[in-house]
Amino acid sequence: MKVTVSHQEGMKFEAKTQKSSFVIDCPQITPVEYFLAGIITCSATDIVLLPKNQGKTVTNLVIDGDAIRNDDHPRKFNTLHLDYSFNSDGDDTMAARWVMASLETYCSTINTIRDSVVISYSITHNGNKIRKNEKMISGGGSKIDMGEIESCPS
Repeated sequence: MKVTVSHQEGMKFEAKTQKSSFVIDCPQITPVEYFLAGIITCSATDIVLLPKNQGKTVTNLVIDGDAIRNDDHPRKFNTLHLDYSFNSDGDDTMAARWVMASLETYCSTINTIRDSVVISYSITHNGNKIRKNEKMISGGGSKIDMGEIESCPS
């Protein structure tokens, strides 16, 4: 994977990937906000694709992310809470497994930061809160194998 960032003017930067490009316009959206959005989107793609592999459908998916950063520089993320809310034609156990598979196995961005950030999550499935403030175990993750899934190409 390769990304090139070039200064445009003022506090605008263009990021070019092998497939596309986009403008980062600070302070409209900061690089840290892009970073957090990328983390959340990585997991969101899993929550759509894992059920699809099982012949299930997810609708109304919303993931709220709340990161607390250290006060001192480099102001790294200290904690991250992800609040998943979605409907599906799967049961609550399946819904929880999809989220755990994303967090523990498939989402590379979350697994990149998990050794240094305390990560927790909540799940609302079909309008019912099925997990509340569960903590992810830090470290190398575990292998919750739900098979190969398509993903946003890296």
